[in-house]
Amino acid sequence: MPNLSFIDCYDSILSIPSISAFQPEWDQSNKPLIDLLSNYFSDLGFSITIQKVPNTRNKYNMLAKIGAGEGGLLLSGHSDTVPFDEGKWQSDPFTLKQQDHKLFGLGACDMKGFFAFILEALKTVPLHALSKPLYILATADEETSMAGARFFSAEQHIKPDVAIIGEPTELVPIFKHKGHIVKSLQVTGKAGHSSDPDRGVNAIEIVHQAITELLKLRDQLKTQPLDDAFSVPHSTLNLGVIQGGKGENRICGHCKLNFDMRAIPALPDDEALALIDQALQPVFARYPDRLSLELMYPAAPSFACRDEQNILALAERLTGNKYQSANYATEAPFINQLGCDTIVLGPGSINQAHQPDEYMSLDYVNPTVSVLQQMIKNVCF
Repeated sequence: MPNLSFIDCYDSILSIPSISAFQPEWDQSNKPLIDLLSNYFSDLGFSITIQKVPNTRNKYNMLAKIGAGEGGLLLSGHSDTVPFDEGKWQSDPFTLKQQDHKLFGLGACDMKGFFAFILEALKTVPLHALSKPLYILATADEETSMAGARFFSAEQHIKPDVAIIGEPTELVPIFKHKGHIVKSLQVTGKAGHSSDPDRGVNAIEIVHQAITELLKLRDQLKTQPLDDAFSVPHSTLNLGVIQGGKGENRICGHCKLNFDMRAIPALPDDEALALIDQALQPVFARYPDRLSLELMYPAAPSFACRDEQNILALAERLTGNKYQSANYATEAPFINQLGCDTIVLGPGSINQAHQPDEYMSLDYVNPTVSVLQQMIKNVCF
């Protein structure tokens, strides 16, 4: 590792597939990449802990630690990527392509490449002189269930002073984002011929009643306490998918409605879920045993930085960028549960995330390396 260039390091990390997907045929173990990262950080003197993440398809977290004492700095990133559409890529997603001062590859921006930035920053840091510990965390399944970060935060093995999650933010500190709850309402009616409606129960009509109540909730959310840190300052509710019926001359026997809520930090998950249940209660009472409501996947909570260590002022000074909120979800709420000041801050643009021909501009190398080195100096020395 000590003689490996930044480009070669980037290439080695991206060359190992680590796709995370709900579909088993796409999902891959991240263990080979975790082993590679473990070797790299071990070569620099870090002690390594590898966690098998429960209820996953052979997924692992890696925690690397160097230095002793309490507090310190955690640099965190996820080891997985989304699936890719091979027909839309102009090159092999698992072979780093350098062109036009950019590095192309799956995970180049979101966000396996962040570990190469960390390793480059550490080349000139006197790690033997740390007065507080430095941690590096690589998590599993961020792109699906966030199972790795959920498990790591629940274990509570460390309590750093500050944590930085290196998602692509264009080196703008992100101190707050909304949560994301996705639910599916399934309605079972009674099918029949449309010529005699009274002999059936039309599931579409029941969903229509549910939609009426959910739209009332949507409007109610606009009057709840607002958060001006967001461009849309209130929690939102969106009706995303509706499916039902088998023909115009049939009474619909089954209908499905999928919807999501993005709640501001002032509306915790349990309260948001309770509002949904409360809104739909009249419809459930009207049609007992015909409706079911389930989370489509585990909710991603909202996030707000504690700023007990004045990390926001430090991040602004080191980056030259004012801290902002974000519209996307990250692992920050789980890392925040460790009791530290958490921000999301990394190289690259979120506009590149999940895109064909994903890339990282080499313009980010020197500024990112400098920010990481200065963060380590300010927190761990």
